[in-house]
Amino acid sequence: MSVRRGLAALAAVSALMLSAGCAEMRGKESVGGYVDDSSITTTVKARLVEDKNVDADAIQVETAQGNVVLAGVARSEIEKITVENIAIKVRGVKTVQNNVAVRP
Repeated sequence: MSVRRGLAALAAVSALMLSAGCAEMRGKESVGGYVDDSSITTTVKARLVEDKNVDADAIQVETAQGNVVLAGVARSEIEKITVENIAIKVRGVKTVQNNVAVRP
């Protein structure tokens, strides 16, 4: 059983290393920048899920060089503002562009 866990861990690490290598080859940003952006996106999404006043499934988050872009549909102006406030408080976020539309 521990051999399977070891192989699974090795496969996971290999996948991460390969994806990090692909990020470097794109030429748009460094591997560290790509990883930071991924962790920012993941953290923002997780915090949206934690907030009971936000429909996290209706909000998309993308990050590039610490700049977060929010898109999707909010139920109210308050929810739209809440989503933006959650994103701006995440460590590493430089700016937030809030493209979330309010449902009529």
